Amino acid sequence: MSIPAKVRIAVEALESPASAWVYDPGVLGARLAAVRAAFPEWTVLYAMKACANPAILAAAARGADGIECASGGELAAAQSAGARRLAFSGPAKTPADIAAAAACGTPLVMHAESVRELEALAAAGFAGPVALRVNRGRALPGSHQMTGAPTPFGMDEDTALAALGQALALGLDVAGFHLHAVSNCLDADAYAAHVRDALAWAATASEGGFGLRYVNVGGGLGADPRGDVLDLDAVAAALGDGPGRFLDAGVDLVVEPGRYLAAAAGWYTAEVVDVKTVGGRAFALVRGGTHHFRLPAAWGYAHPFDVVPGPRTGAVLTDVEVRVCGELCTPRDVLNGGQRVESIGVGDRLVFADAGAYGWEVSHDRFLGHPGPDMVVID
Repeated sequence: MSIPAKVRIAVEALESPASAWVYDPGVLGARLAAVRAAFPEWTVLYAMKACANPAILAAAARGADGIECASGGELAAAQSAGARRLAFSGPAKTPADIAAAAACGTPLVMHAESVRELEALAAAGFAGPVALRVNRGRALPGSHQMTGAPTPFGMDEDTALAALGQALALGLDVAGFHLHAVSNCLDADAYAAHVRDALAWAATASEGGFGLRYVNVGGGLGADPRGDVLDLDAVAAALGDGPGRFLDAGVDLVVEPGRYLAAAAGWYTAEVVDVKTVGGRAFALVRGGTHHFRLPAAWGYAHPFDVVPGPRTGAVLTDVEVRVCGELCTPRDVLNGGQRVESIGVGDRLVFADAGAYGWEVSHDRFLGHPGPDMVVID
């Protein structure tokens, strides 16, 4: 691995003991360009749950067609960032969420997860387009399967088809379907099959009921935190002109990547405050940990890191496999369970790349009351 020069400069400039998130919105822009190049006629909504750093969100609001939100708080933040278009997802929308959607001045598609939501939307006077979220299809390879088994997301096919009639009877503007199926899929053929299947099912489900004009195939464009990414060109090749007739018919084909766009745009860095060997195992203890960057512990993997040498004011370990742990009073505060390094010492700064998605946003920063990380934006 190699650290971009401007990231290294930012890391070296931090006050000691350093702990920080470093973001580069330009990297998100490059990933967004790759999605547009692969799928030039698709609508691209940024799933801001992956990373809501204000600079990253602002870049997404400028470059994507819109923002996909999953809470009233995200909805407000996306509007403030200047999003031109919104989609509102989430399985447990409150009356306040529904009211915020109804009052929203930015064009918004509501992804309705249940019959209760449909009734609430009608009661609130929501006049915008509605897409029914449907839990259907085979399980796809990825880190989080939303379909292929009962989950709390959306409605099963039978319920959705019955709810469709109810939504129309309530006077809601039914535009289509939300068919988010998986997170972090790295299999191009499987993802292409999902898109083809979603379009075909949506066309059949809408026949005779309403004019289909919106099919959201969800996110799922894989960007593994260890570096692998979904081959978008392979997905496009596998699709061929499969979506063509839907696009020609005026159907808005929507994809909502979050992880793919944000992962490479963020780095977590933490300074080594102690090194030691316990029972024959080498440890590097850092100012930070899983309360800043929870994903390695949550997923149970070792996140790769680079060492930026510091002044090394204390002990140094050489040619060693080291376990990187944080400052929390729990043995689960582990960022990397074992990586070989030439040397590591107190004062070094460890840099974890490809960490921008589901990093700070999913972390439990209040545990033990340690100071939070710095937030650094580079350009």
